[in-house]
Amino acid sequence: MEHIQMSMERADILLEALPYIRRFYNKTIVIKYGGHAMVDEDLKDKFARDLVMMKYIGMNPVVVHGGGPQIGSLLKKLGKESKFIQGMRVTDAETMNIVEMVLVGMVNKEIVGLINRHGGNAVGLSGKDGNLVEAEKYFLNDDKAKTAPSEIIDIGLVGKVKAVNAQLIVSLTHNSFIPIIAPTGIGENGETYNINADIVAGEIAAALGAEKLLLLTDVPGVLDENKQLIHTMTNQDALNLIDDGTVEGGMFPKVKCCLKALRGGVKKAHIIDGRLKHAILLEIFTDKGIGTEIVL
Repeated sequence: MEHIQMSMERADILLEALPYIRRFYNKTIVIKYGGHAMVDEDLKDKFARDLVMMKYIGMNPVVVHGGGPQIGSLLKKLGKESKFIQGMRVTDAETMNIVEMVLVGMVNKEIVGLINRHGGNAVGLSGKDGNLVEAEKYFLNDDKAKTAPSEIIDIGLVGKVKAVNAQLIVSLTHNSFIPIIAPTGIGENGETYNINADIVAGEIAAALGAEKLLLLTDVPGVLDENKQLIHTMTNQDALNLIDDGTVEGGMFPKVKCCLKALRGGVKKAHIIDGRLKHAILLEIFTDKGIGTEIVL
């Protein structure tokens, strides 16, 4: 009897997911994959299985991944110091070669291999493939000197997204593939740029008119002034939290990225805790979700 009861409970869970499966059938979900979820072996395995499940029930997951810790680790082994300004990695030509090697040649292929091992059809891409991500050089502004004009800081081959040519992704998703995208871009003269993965994910989600953009982080989501999780907030709520300083630090660029994606046509954006097993499924297929949902 106990076995039958457990089976019935599993059936109830599947039925709870049915309205969401129906709602998101053939819809595109862009996921920024990073943080602890990319390091813990068990979480990596479950992430891959979750993506395969999403594809088999009719959704179109698209993954953009980071790789900062892996880049830093290899640079250290090679005796090259990592230098950051305002949280951005200073990327000279030698560092860019290592960044590209780690992101495109190592991290990307590891994710692809894991998904394929679980029965998926993943394809690894960089911004160079099919001119997927056209980029231009990104400069930092040093606004510390309040009495003088801000100084422009050159941090090397760090880029910003100029355009996304999404046809390649559309073609792959319509042919049962799961695109796995490394956050690099190609410049006007063929140079490779290192681009923040959150930004690439947001721009790709907007270009695809995605149903959802999910950013996996190492925190529960956006917290209010009492450090309590905010389950749902509007564009205006987010702007208010930015203005009053509640949203700050590493959460600030993530929220800004979500707001830009929403203005670009993405239906909903989510900031969720990638340290939780099956975080993506819990956010998409349950009534309350586990993180912060942002809407216009």
